[in-house]
Amino acid sequence: MMGMVFLFAMLETTAKSLSESYPVPLIVWFRYVTHFVLMILLLGPRYRSRLIKTDNPKAQILRATLLMGSTLLYFTALSVLPLATAKSIGFISPLLVTIFAFWILKEQVSRSRWVAVSFGFIGVLLVINPTKSFEWYFLLPVFAAVCYSMYQIMTRHFSNREHPVATLFYTGLVGSILISLVVPAFWVTPQLVDLPKLIFLGLAGAVGHFMLIKAMELEDASFLSPLGYVQLIWVTLFGYLAFDHLPSAMGFVGMTIIVGAGLYVALGQKNRHSEITHVVNE
Repeated sequence: MMGMVFLFAMLETTAKSLSESYPVPLIVWFRYVTHFVLMILLLGPRYRSRLIKTDNPKAQILRATLLMGSTLLYFTALSVLPLATAKSIGFISPLLVTIFAFWILKEQVSRSRWVAVSFGFIGVLLVINPTKSFEWYFLLPVFAAVCYSMYQIMTRHFSNREHPVATLFYTGLVGSILISLVVPAFWVTPQLVDLPKLIFLGLAGAVGHFMLIKAMELEDASFLSPLGYVQLIWVTLFGYLAFDHLPSAMGFVGMTIIVGAGLYVALGQKNRHSEITHVVNE
């Protein structure tokens, strides 16, 4: 789990670095296509026909579309926001899952969890600080979190009926097809020196998701979920080392509130072993 968190922090740092030279759709295309190819090579020999076996093809397509949209929005946010800022705003996803679970799945939500959700959104406002420096692109990680939360709701809805590897396969397949439809309009031939970085995006995503699957086989989600917030430490460090970015004092306070609220909601889901809601957009 900690290996996955570290890989995803490196993935986001690499994506932000590449966004200084390449269009975001091209970066997302390399992310998905490389991931898809590696998944076939790494998991195909073991799982074979189970990779494509599904009883919910329409739901799988919709779910994968939501994740691809989330990735596109989040990578766009990384191109204009500091790493730690984009990540901390994206961590409202567990809070949004609580709202959507109440609204769509009619799940019961305790008063204390509603309080945690409210505090989480206050934390987002502190990170964004709309009275001082609000720009429209602060909304990008919010929209990415909305897409990812709906993706998680769909995962919760049919996770007991679908093999996780098949779900991961359709995520890569559908994402690769959709982004391939638009990437010609943004195509820029990559420089040879940047190809390892572009390929690393897919490698880190594929290996990271595989490590997540293995972690879920060995331990409950309620134990693993809080470990995901360590990613905020990594992206803050990488953001400082690579881009000389550090959140403001108010931003650090907001990040702390968001993480605290998310942890409270995540730890309140001890009976749910089929998902981890903190891993955003990779």
